[in-house]
This record gives sequence, structure tokens and C-alpha cells, in this order.
Amino acid sequence: MNTGTTVLVTGGSSGLGAAVVEAVARAGGRPLVLDRRAPADGVPWVECDLADTRAAEAATRQLAERSGGLDAVVTAAGMDVPGRLADVPGETWDRIVAVDLLATAAVIRAALPFLEASRGRVVTVASTLGVKAVGDATAYCAAKFGVVGFTRALAAELAGTVGVTLLIPGGMRTAFFDDRDDRYKPGPDAILNDPADTAAAVLFALSQPAGCAVRELVVCAEQETSYP
Repeated sequence: MNTGTTVLVTGGSSGLGAAVVEAVARAGGRPLVLDRRAPADGVPWVECDLADTRAAEAATRQLAERSGGLDAVVTAAGMDVPGRLADVPGETWDRIVAVDLLATAAVIRAALPFLEASRGRVVTVASTLGVKAVGDATAYCAAKFGVVGFTRALAAELAGTVGVTLLIPGGMRTAFFDDRDDRYKPGPDAILNDPADTAAAVLFALSQPAGCAVRELVVCAEQETSYP
């Protein structure tokens, strides 16, 4: 990654997003964050509830204009509330799809003029549950399967103008699981990846020379049970 590369990271205040922010900064880049909570000290950010997709678009444009453009976008924000379809409130189900899928499209849509100007890159974050479905995860699987299809279509649409990479990560040691019912939390023997390792894969994709695209990356623990 070139020094000064400007990278917008959604969900950059925690989990994989925070690991990407740290990796970008360590590589000499300039991370920017959209999140509901403040990121690490000194990182420019705009507070935004990504479930409000129009607000997400406006916040993306605000950060890009304030920073003099964008070289890359990483859509790391995500959420899930596991449960049977009949038991998950409709508002919660809709919010999962909005944050995980609709906000991904909204942020990239708003960033496109800046990315086209810089011949920049996009890394979307799906999940191993975007290629393998499980029960009690209808909203999350719907959203992440959607991210897979959206990203593959986007890569075809933007070929030659903006680099597009689909990241399919397995489970990571983050706070993602903290608010779940115990039955949906990884067990004490669960094998999870360090988010810093997944972030390193993101930087690899962002660091390719012009004209070379890493189309898809699956990054998971070697004994990941949700892939393949």
C-alpha cells in the first residue's frame, strides 16, 4: 500500500474493521471510519447508523470530501441476531439485512465517483455463511449471500475502472458474538481466527498494482467448520 492511501472502513471501531484500520495506519495509509462509536484516537470518522442507508451515503460523501478523495473502501460493518425466523422480530431481521447488505451497497454507491477518480479499490466483507447456509441465521445468510452476489456483479460492472475484491472470512476472535444467547456463542474450544490475520489479507488485496485484481479471498481458521 502506498503511503497516504486513503481507506474508508465501515464498522472501523471494533472487530475486523478496527483491525483493518490499524493495519492501514501501520502501512502508512490514512484510515477513515463510519461507525456508531468512535474509533481509535486520531482516526477521522463520522458517526453513522448504517441501517439508515441514505445517512450512510451522506456520511460517505462527507468523509471523502473532507479528506480530498478516496483510494479504497472496506465494508467491514456487520451484525447478527441468531434465532428462528418466527422468533426474530421483524425490525431486527430487517436491520440485519440493512446493515450487512444494503449499507454495503449504499456506501459503495456514494464512494464510486471518488474511487473512479483515483482508480481505487473496494473490499466487501461477506462470510462463510454467505456460501454455506445454516439454521437460525436466515437474515444473516440472506444478507451475506446477497453480499456475495452483489460483489460479483459489481466486479463485472466496474472491471477496468475500480478494483473489486470479495472477502469471505470465517469466525474471528472479536466482540461479534458477545451479545448472543449462550447457545449461539462459540464454545470454549472453538477455533477462531485473529482479526489481524484477516486484516492482513485485506491489505494484500488493496496493495495489488493497477490492473491486477484479487477477486475473492476466503480467510478462515484451518479447521473452520462453516467452510466449505
